[in-house]
Amino acid sequence: MSWMRGARARLREWRAAQEQWKADMRAFRASEKEARRTGAAVPEQPGPPPTAFSLLPWLLLGLGAFSNLFQGETPNPWVGGLGLLTFNSLYIYVAVRAFVKEKRGAPSTRVALVAMAAITCGLGGGYGGNWLLFFPLLGLATGAALRGEHLRWAGLAVAVLAGAVSAARDGWNGLNIAYATWISTMVTAAILGLSEAVRELRAAREQLAHQAVAEERLRFSRDLHDLLGHTMSVIVVKSEAARRLAPRDMDAALAQITDIESVGRQALTEIREAVTGYREGSLGTELDRARSVLDAAGVEAVVGRSGAPLAPGTEALLGWVVREAVTNVVRHSGASRCEITVDGTAGRVRLTVADNGTGTGTGSGADAGAGSGAGAAGGAAWPDGVGGTGLKGLTERLAAAGGSLRAGPSPRGFTVTAELPTEALEPPAPAAAATEPRAC
Repeated sequence: MSWMRGARARLREWRAAQEQWKADMRAFRASEKEARRTGAAVPEQPGPPPTAFSLLPWLLLGLGAFSNLFQGETPNPWVGGLGLLTFNSLYIYVAVRAFVKEKRGAPSTRVALVAMAAITCGLGGGYGGNWLLFFPLLGLATGAALRGEHLRWAGLAVAVLAGAVSAARDGWNGLNIAYATWISTMVTAAILGLSEAVRELRAAREQLAHQAVAEERLRFSRDLHDLLGHTMSVIVVKSEAARRLAPRDMDAALAQITDIESVGRQALTEIREAVTGYREGSLGTELDRARSVLDAAGVEAVVGRSGAPLAPGTEALLGWVVREAVTNVVRHSGASRCEITVDGTAGRVRLTVADNGTGTGTGSGADAGAGSGAGAAGGAAWPDGVGGTGLKGLTERLAAAGGSLRAGPSPRGFTVTAELPTEALEPPAPAAAATEPRAC
């Protein structure tokens, strides 16, 4: 039958939860022992599993009524026994559903509570004595199932009902039953509600911790990818320049090799800084590197800078734009001339990187033939005005700092323009690698 299959499934869930709790407790004890040995912080103890087993021991309150049945102190014992069995069955049913949020507020649960109230009134009013102790059990089931806005009125109604029936049966002593019923309702709801809130907070904390780890991994991977993509492009370009110069000008070739060594050492330093998350770009340094890389790639570099000094956050962001744009010029544009201009005013600064590339990819052997610059694909631009993973990431970073980034074909080639406040916010995590083609 379906109800038996459901009962077996619920029993398996209880056993699985119990086994998981035991495993968590073993892990907690081992962690606690290790923490005490090393002096580290003691981990938080896992609570008991959220199952109906925590409510079932309270059924022992009905042992007095059960003993009355066997001692012959209850008239019509078959009626009393049937009522006892029905009440216990409904209590277990409500207790089990009280720990499943979707079933706790279901109509069937409310119907079961109403049936329990009717049976409790009948047994308590008919027999009195130990049978009145079913009212606190009714309050406990009510508090477990109703933890929301209706709890206050439901608890008051159950307490008044218990007081009325108990007073009619045992006089003023029935007030004790009413008070016990109200207390059991409110305390049960409070304890189970707090336990559920603690479990949800723990789950949220674990989720946030996993999310923070994932974000930090993403930040580090992007940062490292960006650094290595640019640095390897520089090394390849300068290596090709050294190879071309070696047969006819050994001194110039040695100068390129020296630059390769310098770039490699600087890359190691930046990677170490990226690991700790403290790397901060310098616009002046990036402009010098850009001039060196463009010269080595056979691209005429024209660099101009004017305006007041910039804030560190603004310099770092503009440095990333220079790095990204120059890497794309060298790898994908096939340009012979590149102009880099920095114009600063009282409140804004503009960076422009313009090249005369045709997208043939012949400007560098780094990615020969793979690029697609301003003239590629018939001069088509990207739908959002910015193409490539690196430029799209930089667009988001500049927008977060109050700036903007535009990139696309121009009459003379391809132009990247970045604007920022002179006091921009500190840059967020670096964007993806600066190695994507500029057009689709």
